Amino acid sequence: MEYPRPLAQLITQLQKLPTIGQKTAQRLAFFMLKLPETETAQIAAAIAEVKQLLSYCNVCGAITDANPCHICTNLRRDRQVICVVEESDDLWAIERTNGYKGLYHVLGGVLSPLDGIGPDELRIDSLFQRLNDVKEIILATNLTTEGQATALYLTQHLENFDITVSRIAHGIPFGGDLEYIDEVTLAKALEGRREV
Repeated sequence: MEYPRPLAQLITQLQKLPTIGQKTAQRLAFFMLKLPETETAQIAAAIAEVKQLLSYCNVCGAITDANPCHICTNLRRDRQVICVVEESDDLWAIERTNGYKGLYHVLGGVLSPLDGIGPDELRIDSLFQRLNDVKEIILATNLTTEGQATALYLTQHLENFDITVSRIAHGIPFGGDLEYIDEVTLAKALEGRREV
């Protein structure tokens, strides 16, 4: 027996979300059917608002509702240190530790030649343009093959600048994504960073 078309369409759309398979999509769809109409309208409005009101910071590349973002405009931040991350969710994972008070730079991904992602597809040039008063770059790319390759590429190109380059400590498991690491582990990884 087939689901009614609107329900089947909702299940199909929910499966496009990361980690959501057919069974989870079905559970979510049936859960949404039980919600009051006002709550489903609020969910739909929140999704639409995210797409309409958020953009990328012109300075660091983080997802933001103000441009430049609140981190880049915060004068209490240490402007001599930039933590380089792959995506905005990595930035927020580090922010949750309350242990880092510098600035960020979001690359928008990692080098992946097999997927056609080279240095020109990432926000690498805009990082180099921000280095005037910077004393340290912390490389906080994920400890995947691509993340390691990106960190190595950046390290080699940052040798041309008078800047200390460090890498977050390896308290994070190989292949782990920063957004899924607990705050204590991330804080210790930042504290234990070492020069590359």
